Amino acid sequence: MTEQRTRWGILATGGIAAAFTADLVDLPDAEVVAVASRGEEPARAFAERFGIPRAYGSWKDLAEDADIDVVYVATPHAAHRTAAGLCLEAGRNVLCEKPFTLNLRQAEELVALARGHGRFLMEAMWMYCNPLVRRLKALVDDGAIGEVRTVQADFGLAGPFPPSHRLRDPRLGGGALLDLGVYPVSFAQLLLGEPSDVTARAVLSAEGVDLQTGALLSWDGGALAQVHCSITGGTATCASITGSRGRIDVPSGFFHPERFVLHRDGREPEEFTADPADGPRTSLRHEALEVMRALRAGETESPLVPLDGTLAVMRTLDTIRERIGVRYPGEAGDPDAGRAEVPVPA
Repeated sequence: MTEQRTRWGILATGGIAAAFTADLVDLPDAEVVAVASRGEEPARAFAERFGIPRAYGSWKDLAEDADIDVVYVATPHAAHRTAAGLCLEAGRNVLCEKPFTLNLRQAEELVALARGHGRFLMEAMWMYCNPLVRRLKALVDDGAIGEVRTVQADFGLAGPFPPSHRLRDPRLGGGALLDLGVYPVSFAQLLLGEPSDVTARAVLSAEGVDLQTGALLSWDGGALAQVHCSITGGTATCASITGSRGRIDVPSGFFHPERFVLHRDGREPEEFTADPADGPRTSLRHEALEVMRALRAGETESPLVPLDGTLAVMRTLDTIRERIGVRYPGEAGDPDAGRAEVPVPA
């Protein structure tokens, strides 16, 4: 890393890679120096679009580029273990999109690789880096609503999604839970930590992925969280945290909120709004800023998105999938385990 700038590599060229790169190029301390796809043509097109000097037709070439300080892995999550692992083994630091991996085993392997090589690794859980979400968490941690009793959060998309769509494809880790449910689960665990017990129900597709899932998470101290995700109906994406002395409501878009309302017993409601200086609510810049801050400080993980917290969320997602009976090709318990090949788009 140069003294002034962090040099980024972008691995994959899909929609989320484009959104992240568009935010990166507006940051004065960031420089996007290379992009890779599984083919040279999409890599070159992406490079031309964003003025990136180097385009690679293979992930390996990007991973071995020593001029890159950190790689942003933006593939579908079925390929995160392979892509992020390739970069870590080559000595690169990594920001890996969420959900971190398909399952806890893969997540543990990536964390072990990062720690073994002394490299920085972070899940791109942009919600945790959002300034207004951080303000909400600080209020909860400071006891603004007393002891947390319940958390409720939902995330659903209306669809309909055909069986050929990636959200319906088991080989790509399809279903509502990993793509959308990771948000309400991560929100609950941001506030309460890892649950002690998990129950869940789901409606499954003909392909064997979850179309919608509801889960009840519980903690030994008596707290409960109700979380819901769906790819069959658009939900309000609301969240609410109830404590022994008050409540916080996030009216919509809880993972990138414009505002939330604090209700304290015996006091008038207080509204907290996003600072326009922090950029659009859809901005991914805050996770990039956290990565660059951590790299400059010589840290190998972020206190905002700690690896142990990422592993805890993956453990909960695994447990929910076990409860609802969703297994992906190649996983233990799948009849074709070890024989499946995962098609991963660029």
